[in-house]
Amino acid sequence: MNTEQLEQMTHGAGFIAALDQSGGSTPGALELYGIPRESYDSDEQMLSLMHAMRTRIVTNPSFGGDHILGAILFEDTLDRQFAGVDAATYLWDHKQVVPFVKVDKGLAPEANGARCMNPMPGLNALLDKAITKGVFGTKMRSFIQLGDPVGVQAVVDQQFEIATSILAKGLIPILEPEIDITSPDKQVAESLLRDALLKGLDALDDDQLVMLKLTLPERDDYYASLIEHPKVVRVVALSGGYTRQQAIERLVHNHKMIASFSRALTEGLHVDMSDEAFTAELKSAIEQIYTASIS
Repeated sequence: MNTEQLEQMTHGAGFIAALDQSGGSTPGALELYGIPRESYDSDEQMLSLMHAMRTRIVTNPSFGGDHILGAILFEDTLDRQFAGVDAATYLWDHKQVVPFVKVDKGLAPEANGARCMNPMPGLNALLDKAITKGVFGTKMRSFIQLGDPVGVQAVVDQQFEIATSILAKGLIPILEPEIDITSPDKQVAESLLRDALLKGLDALDDDQLVMLKLTLPERDDYYASLIEHPKVVRVVALSGGYTRQQAIERLVHNHKMIASFSRALTEGLHVDMSDEAFTAELKSAIEQIYTASIS
């Protein structure tokens, strides 16, 4: 494990850029960026267009370690380059941004008000590749729709089970049990999730460290006990469908929680923007999210 990267993730001021849009979420992300679905007719074309968008963001002068602590990449991105340099290497060597990679393969069907992750038969191979590429950690997403204790516990159990395999490789896992922002019993789900996560964290060995990526809660500082837990490097917030302004307003009321935004980061960026306009919009977004993350 890179101790300099661990120090940055533990104590640095800033946020994580979530640039891990995958097959399912890519068409929507491209559409918001101004590239309609009829503009491509294969997955390869779609992924290449998405990589061009990521490249424009990552190579922009406003994107760097002074505001952005880390960036989460899609698996496909590990095999691509930014400015002629392997993507993960470019992030750290040229931007001082810690690289992570998304490892899950999407969501399984709903059961008990929650969706666990699909099986990951190629996980070990992906983790080995990530290590070779200089990646620091991973991210994996589940989805909680209702405050059902059985469903919430199933999500948390799976997250920690897979986290153990990731930790064994020397990588830091980000556990992301997202709660639906439209859930009719969001506060109940948050209570169940917090308690289940605390139990899972308590069961980790002393040398096992994880990160948590959580939906912004309904009650201010509700995840303070998770943030202060000795096994937690950082608790980061997902935007989860909130607009940038909505997400920022919630984030400032959750102290020591930092952003890990995707849609809220890229909101307002468009493929047809001039370089000057693109830079101005991205810089404004980064500064707003950074300010909320250090509040």
